[in-house]
Parts: sequence; structure tokens; C-alpha cells
Amino acid sequence: MMRTLLVRGMLAGLAAAALALVVAWLYGEPQVGHAIAFEEARAHAGHAGHEPEVVGRGVQKTAGLITAMAVYGVALGGLFSIAFAFASGRLGRLGARATAALVALAGFVAIELVPFLKYPATPPAVGNPTTIGGRTALYFCMMALGVLATTAAVIVCRRLVPRLGAWNAATVTAVGYAVLLAVVYRLTPEPDAIPEHFPATVLWNFRIASLGVQLVLWAAIGLLFGYLTERAGARRRSLASV
Repeated sequence: MMRTLLVRGMLAGLAAAALALVVAWLYGEPQVGHAIAFEEARAHAGHAGHEPEVVGRGVQKTAGLITAMAVYGVALGGLFSIAFAFASGRLGRLGARATAALVALAGFVAIELVPFLKYPATPPAVGNPTTIGGRTALYFCMMALGVLATTAAVIVCRRLVPRLGAWNAATVTAVGYAVLLAVVYRLTPEPDAIPEHFPATVLWNFRIASLGVQLVLWAAIGLLFGYLTERAGARRRSLASV
């Protein structure tokens, strides 16, 4: 059963990666091009060093992006199937589709949204190279916090439901979750990563596109995985009744 779920999740992740790739091409890649042009202009002006590209830009936005997105989608789909197997049957009487949707929502919030709100994406080739290591460590620490906080929120909400009811339990949990994140965001540092005079429009268009790619990826995995799992369950019940 676990092997079937794992394969299903990887296939769903691959299909979701194809959809996310379209978003990346349409909205993300133009902003990356603007960012690279900005850095090249600064280099020619003598404000920063310019290193030759190891891999050409054409390869980066075609074969490189396709390969990276496919590998990421397959890996994410496999991890999603494991999370679904753990959550299945532990979220009340929810069916496969609803469970997959909730797992996808929780995963997106914990892994993508929580770190994004504090450390939003920065276009490649832009930023202070001396802070890359620190920014990466802070981002992954925030991601780990998001996973732990979201898992704890789900557990707390389930335990509060019998005493407060579903709506009140969800409200109390959401408020506590928001307060915790607000405190953490206030206490954690924010390294300087964006050079002066970098176009704000390009920066925020890239960040929105980056978040949009992840949103499409998680949503597609959750919806497709839930559909396939529910359909497989219906087929098994149909065969059992014959």
C-alpha cells in the first residue's frame, strides 16, 4: 500500500511540476532576466565583479529549469505521499480528497509561506554574496519552525475541538499560530540581501512569481493525488462487491 501511494505521489508531483514550470516560464524567468541585466550593468559600471557564466542562460531557462523542476516535483510528491499516509484516518472522517487538500495546505503554509513571509525569495545573481550562507541557514531554520509550528497547531486544534467546537478551536489555534510567528519574525535577524537601487517592481514580481510557482505545485499535487487515491479506493470497493 505504501509503495502504491509513493508511486502515485511521485507521478502527481511530476504532473504538478509541469504546471508549475509554465508559471515559472511565463512570470518568473522574465524577472530573472531583468535581475541578471541589472547585475551586468553594475559590473560594467565598476561597482561589482562579474564572473563568466559556467552554464549559459539559454540552458539555464530550458533544460536546467525543466530538470530542476521535475526532480523537485517528484521528490515533493514522494514526501507528500508519506505525509498523506500519516494523516489518513487521523483527521476525523475526511475522505481521500479532503485529506490530501488539507495536507497540501498545511505543507504549503509550513514549508513555503512561513519562511517566505520573513525571508522572501531573491532573484539569482542579485544580493550580497557574503550573506548567502547566513541567509540560507536562517531560511531553513524558519522552514523547520514552520513544520513544527504547523504540526503542533494541527494537534492542538484536534484536542480543542471536543471542548470548544470545530469553529472556535480553529479560531483559537489560528490566533495562537499567528502570534507565535509574529514573535519569531520580530526576534530573528534580516540580513541585507538586496543591492541599492535595485528595481522594486522586478523584485516583487519575482517574489510573487516564486510564491505562485510553489502554490501551483502544492495545489496540483494535493488535488491530483486526492483524485487518484479516491478513484483507486472506489475501484477497490467496486471489485470487492462483485
